[in-house]
Amino acid sequence: MACAGKGRPNQEDSRWLSKLRKLKCHSKICQNVLLTSEAIFDIQGKRARLSELEKTMLKSDFWENPEQSKPILVERSELSEIIETWENYSKELEDCGLFLEMAVEESDEQTVREVAQKARFLEKSIGALEFRELLGEENDQKNAIVSINAGAGGTEAQDWVEMLLRMYLRWCESKNFVTQVLDFLQGEEAGIKNVTFTVTGSYAYGYLKAESGIHRLVRISPFDASGRRHTSFAALFVYPEVDDAIVVEINPADLRIDTYRASGAGGQHVNKTSSAVRITHLPTNIVVQCQNEKSQHRNREIAMKILRARLHEREKRLQDQKLQELHDGLEDIAWGNQIRSYVLQPYRMVKDHRTQHEKGDVDRVLNGDLDGFIEAYLVERSRTRRGNPGKS
Repeated sequence: MACAGKGRPNQEDSRWLSKLRKLKCHSKICQNVLLTSEAIFDIQGKRARLSELEKTMLKSDFWENPEQSKPILVERSELSEIIETWENYSKELEDCGLFLEMAVEESDEQTVREVAQKARFLEKSIGALEFRELLGEENDQKNAIVSINAGAGGTEAQDWVEMLLRMYLRWCESKNFVTQVLDFLQGEEAGIKNVTFTVTGSYAYGYLKAESGIHRLVRISPFDASGRRHTSFAALFVYPEVDDAIVVEINPADLRIDTYRASGAGGQHVNKTSSAVRITHLPTNIVVQCQNEKSQHRNREIAMKILRARLHEREKRLQDQKLQELHDGLEDIAWGNQIRSYVLQPYRMVKDHRTQHEKGDVDRVLNGDLDGFIEAYLVERSRTRRGNPGKS
């Protein structure tokens, strides 16, 4: 970065001093972002893992089995890319600090502007790298299916569901996600009993999984003539949109195929030749067999069809089980189980009880400003997955 434009404005000039203060503040924010990202990415852990992989690659028999070496090569490439990118950002931020010191000493306003621009770029770049790390779980890239159900609170809870629907639709709009309401049940007096809608967009599920849970509202009821304070609850379920088309791929190396003589009725030919086929799928230990046909080739073909069908059913059962686990994570829609509270009376505050992240501008949150809560949850989840829980 060249130090150009060395006009020397008066050091007492308030505009110049204001720019310096803002830049120093921005530089400190970038340093904090970088330190946070180092924890999120677990750079030390990644370096240790990369060292292990490189030692494995030095073994004489590493290249003899391409099937086993390929995943290691892919992991090594991904780790190297993240570490190298993070180190580059760290070096560029250090350079920004040096240029800032030079600019202050020489009262170089042009360099100050260049450093400010670079600092903003680095902050955005580090944020994008964090995003890749935080949303790297299975299904994160998929579309989402969101369901909101009224809980304890009657009409109040149904009105709360309608408020939540509006909040999430506005948030989706801010992310350029496409939404479509699939199911909608109106309340008897006001509000909505339950609603289900889809959210289509890149990483929709990765974002919205942070919102799955019980949401609590405290306010002066507009439906109570006495003006008393009421507490309402609503449950929000978020599921990944799963592709129904399950592709079953069978690796021949995963099969053990045995032939044997068929038993039972069928004549002398059936009993004298090894036409029956038994196939064992080693990864799942599923065993299928067929002996009805006279031809071994035909018996093998039928056995493979049976195996493919059983593997398809197994995969479908695993998908259903994962969805059920997501659903079972939610408890009763009532007091004590909430993940977040929205308090409008006697004070104004939105607080997430999982991360302790809070915001005093309730109206802004209800208008769809949820990024702070979602980011705090993803950071906390990332730390927990690494076995290093801590405050966000």
